[in-house]
Amino acid sequence: MTEEQKRTMRKRKVVKDRTKRKMIVFGALAAGVILTAVFAPYLVPYDPYEQDLGNALLPPGGAHLLGTDRYGRDMLSRVIMGSQSTIFSALLLVAVITVIGSAVGIFCGCHGGKPDSFLMRLSDIFLAFPGMVFAIAVASVMSGGILNAVAALACISWPKYARIARSQVMSVKTMPFIAAAKLSGSGTFQIIFKHIVPNIAGPIVVTAVLDIGTMIMEIAGLSFLGLGATPPTAEWGSMMSNGRSMLQTSPWVILAPGAAIFLSVMIFNLAGDTVRDLLDPRQRGR
Repeated sequence: MTEEQKRTMRKRKVVKDRTKRKMIVFGALAAGVILTAVFAPYLVPYDPYEQDLGNALLPPGGAHLLGTDRYGRDMLSRVIMGSQSTIFSALLLVAVITVIGSAVGIFCGCHGGKPDSFLMRLSDIFLAFPGMVFAIAVASVMSGGILNAVAALACISWPKYARIARSQVMSVKTMPFIAAAKLSGSGTFQIIFKHIVPNIAGPIVVTAVLDIGTMIMEIAGLSFLGLGATPPTAEWGSMMSNGRSMLQTSPWVILAPGAAIFLSVMIFNLAGDTVRDLLDPRQRGR
């Protein structure tokens, strides 16, 4: 082994170790966000829905670290409780579009023919529309609600996963080990779940993790427009919408949920970037 090859191996090891440390840090932060949403009812210092007009619009500090809103509700409690609606909705949405889109892509990649052409043209139709505009139209027709917002976003988000899964299947199914599995008598479902799915999971998982932050913003955006969670439900986008008229007089009412969205999106995006670095061979080979 030459000296240059040794230096290259040492460099790759340093990069790999650094990526693992980043994964531990950002994975722990992402887990913290999710656990906060899970245990939100036990973490809130006050009832997030209890009104106390005598304490309306108190500035941050003292007994209310993030202040209170126009109804005297504690903002810290509402931000913590709002994580349930926003984070859980984003995770549900990502899970739904990942499963549906990947299933469509695997089916198209394995079978081809007219079903493949039809489903891919259908995905092209969805991709041709501006995503958020189409989601707003669908959510409007479905008359709002957090589950309807999730359904509206799912309608326009699955084609990306279908495209990724199909392209991966098209490259994997020509590999020698697939031919060997067929010759050994493996059935279609066995080949798909034992050989194809494990080999295409990497890009799909990376895309799903990176999409969590995007879906948090889009769900909050629909709620901000009144097409998602409805008052008095604590949800970050809805809270920002309710407080936007008080931005100059009581800015903490809108800045508190806005900061929660910013931090959550940043954490999940950084975690997604690190997952990509760990799973992508081209990244590992740098």
